[in-house]
Amino acid sequence: MNTSPQPETVAAYLRQLRAALKGASPGLISDALADAEDHLQNEIATNHGKTEREVLASVIETYGTPEEIAEEYRSMEATIAGPFPKTETTPSSPHGFFGVIRDPRAYGALMYMLLSVVTGSFYFTWAVAGMSLTAGLIILIIGIPFALLFIGSVRVISHVEGRMVEGLLGVRMPRRLPSVSSDRTLGGRIRDALADIRTWSSLFYMLLMLPLGIFYFVIAIVGIALSLALTLGSLWSLVTGESHVQISDVPWLEHLFHTAPGLLLAMLVGILLIFVVLHVAKGIGWLHGRIAEALLVRL
Repeated sequence: MNTSPQPETVAAYLRQLRAALKGASPGLISDALADAEDHLQNEIATNHGKTEREVLASVIETYGTPEEIAEEYRSMEATIAGPFPKTETTPSSPHGFFGVIRDPRAYGALMYMLLSVVTGSFYFTWAVAGMSLTAGLIILIIGIPFALLFIGSVRVISHVEGRMVEGLLGVRMPRRLPSVSSDRTLGGRIRDALADIRTWSSLFYMLLMLPLGIFYFVIAIVGIALSLALTLGSLWSLVTGESHVQISDVPWLEHLFHTAPGLLLAMLVGILLIFVVLHVAKGIGWLHGRIAEALLVRL
């Protein structure tokens, strides 16, 4: 039974909707709030002769109360298969250490780590160039339109990054851009954007992605190269009977790579390292998903 008072303003409706969606993913809450705000504002705009309270009272009869809308969004989210639908209802690593080889999240995270050096470099360059040009042009007549375009580009890039995070890391992110009031003046839109904490957190995310991207890429490349080198190199030496490994500073280790037991041990270490790399990638994917939720999702 709904005991909440009927909201009389759009802000009150959105507050009740946010409260009703408590515990849901930030991406789902963001989409629900944006959809509701757009619908309510459009209804108010098309009913010029009525007050906001009167329009809301009429709209709630057809659109639904905040609690009803929250339940619809939860039900809809449960029926939509995401990129990794099974792992949402099953515990992580259900088959132990070696089960990660069948976990699509690990491969998605590994792909994200390899791509992050490219995306991170682009985000960092765009953010630094945009902020520098905005600061330099703000005293000119073209400074304000340029600032608005730059802020808009930050929101679009953040949305695209969110789609990548959801597609590769399986973290629910907003699936629509935040709404912008069409009746606001140019100056009003800029003030709204500057006052929005997500504008600055998104810029911070873009700057942060360069060091993170380099770190992710190095971890992924070193892990993949080392595991494959140990596994395939040892296998090749066992098959051909030739080993070209030279470690003059550690003679016993060099000798190890020239004996069958040593090569078998090195190959076993390489195989185990493949699983370690997948576990590390999965952990980094989970951690980065939390970072993306905190900095990119606008509530």
